[in-house]
Amino acid sequence: MTRQRRQEAGHSLRSVQRQLGMAWHTVKRFADAAKPEDLFTGQWQNRPSVLDDYKLYLDDRWNEGFTNAWKLWEEIVPLSYKGSYQRVRAYLHEKRTSPRPVTARPPSPRAVAGWILRHPDTLAESEQIHLETVRTNCPELDALTLYVRSFAVMLTERQGGCLPDWLDAVRQDDLPSLHTLAAGIDRDRDAVIAGLTLPWSSGAVEGHVNRIKMLKRQMFGRAGFQLLRKRVLLA
Repeated sequence: MTRQRRQEAGHSLRSVQRQLGMAWHTVKRFADAAKPEDLFTGQWQNRPSVLDDYKLYLDDRWNEGFTNAWKLWEEIVPLSYKGSYQRVRAYLHEKRTSPRPVTARPPSPRAVAGWILRHPDTLAESEQIHLETVRTNCPELDALTLYVRSFAVMLTERQGGCLPDWLDAVRQDDLPSLHTLAAGIDRDRDAVIAGLTLPWSSGAVEGHVNRIKMLKRQMFGRAGFQLLRKRVLLA
């Protein structure tokens, strides 16, 4: 007697579990499956593929009317694709035959944030394609990317004099989260401009403060000033 038949006969899941000697989650998984195919859903189906980074590109080309698997495989090989032609053909075959649209999974917020925050020259070609697709489909993220990169230029090239214009541009744009950042910078604008302009840094002081805090934690908070002073001076 199958699990489904036992249920249809009026047995509860707990009863079926006891009769079959199976784990509760296993019994429930079989009971919830409307058809055998529903049982074949697990992590093995979501394993990363070498084609994952190129599916957005293939989707865009497909939507433009380019459906030849061989030609599309030839296009992504120069983009550092290392997989086989068969993977590309299988993905496009699924798009052709599936009753529901088959598209690449959208990138995670963590991945998009990483693409935006990293220097453009450090992005792989597939990552540049993904970011370009995201920016094309989301004007807010496109504007955010421009602000992040212009601020990074101010930070790395010590262009603190550009900060007032950057703040004015942020206020005029419809990005509420950046408005909060701009308001915080404005409260100490002179110090921020100095930090973006002058060559001096408080990094060394912050490093010593962090080391002292670490020593206190190692001593479970019982380290007084005199002991900490000796530990720091005699280190």
